[in-house]
Amino acid sequence: MRLDKFIVESGLASRTEITKVAKNGGVTVNGQVVRRASGHIDPTSDKVTYLGKEVIWREFTYVMLNKPDGYVSATDDDKFPTVITLLPDELQRIGLFPCGRLDKNTLGLMILTNNGPLSHKLLAPKNHVSKKYRFTVKFPISEDDVQSLESGVDIGGYVTAPCKVEMIGEKEGYITLTEGKYHQIKLMAEAVHNQITYLERVTFGPIALDEGLGRGEWRYLTEDEQKSLEAHGKIIKDIHA
Repeated sequence: MRLDKFIVESGLASRTEITKVAKNGGVTVNGQVVRRASGHIDPTSDKVTYLGKEVIWREFTYVMLNKPDGYVSATDDDKFPTVITLLPDELQRIGLFPCGRLDKNTLGLMILTNNGPLSHKLLAPKNHVSKKYRFTVKFPISEDDVQSLESGVDIGGYVTAPCKVEMIGEKEGYITLTEGKYHQIKLMAEAVHNQITYLERVTFGPIALDEGLGRGEWRYLTEDEQKSLEAHGKIIKDIHA
């Protein structure tokens, strides 16, 4: 891999910036100053520093974000701040995007990645990846309401797929879906004459929200979480092969 491409994909700088820094002696490979950034390195074994900072390269990057209220699940938006703006500059430069969408006022777990093929597999409706949400509603939910929600309700010409509802109080609980229509949970609540007052995603596929992350905070997926997510995508591929 070209040295400048290696540094660009780490998000530290643009190719033009890297070329200038290298000429001024700001780039090293295995401890040796390299003044031409067009040379090639082995990204798996060579140690590269840029302005004294070791460059960490990943083929794909996976970030867990605890989404706060008021942010949209997009890479750019003309009206509202996006979840991407919650990340540091070096992560904003490497093409990360939300793996799935949360409404502007829905909180909780988001996975951001630049692995397009895996994201496509995980989000394809036919693959039925589960998502679990904690919710509260305005009025008490009856057992009949729970049965209706779990069996499927009409949300405007579309009947939702079976789901799982676990109540932890008369007005709060968890709902696990395997689909993700626009405003689906809000519309499902309205179908049983209720209203969502709080909604937070707590799991996406095999990944659970880290309770140690505050609203708006992020971290990289652990190696085990990354392997679990990638394995989930492979299982989906094998099922449909």
